[in-house]
This record gives sequence, structure tokens and C-alpha cells, in this order.
Amino acid sequence: MNTAISLCKRYRFPSDIIQHAVWLYYRFNVSHRDIEDLLAERGIEVSYESI
Repeated sequence: MNTAISLCKRYRFPSDIIQHAVWLYYRFNVSHRDIEDLLAERGIEVSYESI
């Protein structure tokens, strides 16, 4: 887990959000816009362009 945190250190979003977005993308084969909508439902404002 420390390696995941260190890999995401200089990004805009925390590592938990990045990991969740990547998990959604690969697990459910959804588009970036769909991931944006799913994260927005959880209160996380992110643009599909930044995913």
C-alpha cells in the first residue's frame, strides 16, 4: 500500500480516489464519462479528462 501512496503522491487527487477510478474502469469496462458520473454520485468532483 505504501508503494501505491508514493506513486500517487504528486497527483491532484488522493490515492484512494485514483485507485477507485482505475478499479471501476477495468472491472466494469465503462467509459471515462461514466466513471465521472459514478464518482459524482459519491460526492467526488472530477472531470473525465483527468481520469
